[in-house]
Amino acid sequence: MSWSFERAVLGMVDPEFLSQLIGDIYDAALDSSMWVGVLEQATQFIGGAAAGIYWKDITVQGESHYVYNVEPSSVDAYFNKYIRFDPSLTAQFFFKVEEIYNTTNVLPYSEFVETTFYKEWVKPNGWADHLATTLDKSATSFAQFGVFRSERQGLADDDMRQRMRLLVPHVRRAVLIGNVIDLQKQKAGSLSDALNALGASVFLLDDHCRIAFSNMAAHALLDDATILRAVNNNLIAVDPHAAQVLRNVIAAASGGDGAVGANGVAIPLSSKLGQNWVADILPLTSGARRQAGGLHSAVAAVFVRKVSMGAPYPIEVAARQFQLTPSEVRVLDAVLKVSGVSKIAAALGLSEATVKTHLQSIFGKTGVRRQADLIKLVAADAGSFPG
Repeated sequence: MSWSFERAVLGMVDPEFLSQLIGDIYDAALDSSMWVGVLEQATQFIGGAAAGIYWKDITVQGESHYVYNVEPSSVDAYFNKYIRFDPSLTAQFFFKVEEIYNTTNVLPYSEFVETTFYKEWVKPNGWADHLATTLDKSATSFAQFGVFRSERQGLADDDMRQRMRLLVPHVRRAVLIGNVIDLQKQKAGSLSDALNALGASVFLLDDHCRIAFSNMAAHALLDDATILRAVNNNLIAVDPHAAQVLRNVIAAASGGDGAVGANGVAIPLSSKLGQNWVADILPLTSGARRQAGGLHSAVAAVFVRKVSMGAPYPIEVAARQFQLTPSEVRVLDAVLKVSGVSKIAAALGLSEATVKTHLQSIFGKTGVRRQADLIKLVAADAGSFPG
């Protein structure tokens, strides 16, 4: 994406609408009842027809958290039946967090419209494309934010991608924090009471990183002093680089929601082995959060959590090692689940001729000649492949 194009897109964006939308996204982090309205605004801003936030895992299961303009029956049909026919599912595990992708990043559109998934679920809903991003991921699952494009709107274009890029860091931060706290569900008389009830560590800071409030879990983290410490009531990360990033993000938070940008999402707090702690920053200077922040003279809330670093999904390792295309990855994944070209074709909703073409290409790249050997190859220790 060229800088000149980005400036052109920004020039067409209503700054007041964008600022209000970002504020509502962050308010939804504390009140999940706002998410449907936020998704409606986001769909309008990005240029789609419907939207959702959901998670999926490698057992071909998933769940919708929030949706806008998608019939409940369609949601149920997807997760109960059509998720296993979704040609994008396997490839979606490989995309990086905050990377934006659509159908044509996974497989040729001419191949997509051949699939059972398109014919029985996508087309009946009146959709043509799905622009999505990964909000969080592990070795076995991922959370996703996606916007559906109607047949009239056609495939996602560069303008749509750039508009989505403006929102993604904010949606990601709000979803990660919303997983920790939902004030709508807290039976507490104040923000302080609600935060004290959390198992996660939370700090409320002023623009100089002075601690205006810390919950009980945060006190325990400070007592340990291996990740964070308090010096003259200032919150400081033990890791020098993390300390600088934290100071910069908190200082920016006083300028409002948009000023925080992408840097305040999952700040790594320690690079030491076995200490994978991150901080997510929620601005408190705008929207419904302003009152909560003002009561404590705070500009931001810092949510600290420990994350697990899972091993890569084995198919992802093999795909990178042998430079498989997304379509080839889909076929390889199906080989692990069913045997025989006809069953693979049925599972993927493709013709047997298309499956055979992809299989021959996979055999050529991996150096094996049978499906059984492919299974052995992927089932081998993933550590034997360069990551």
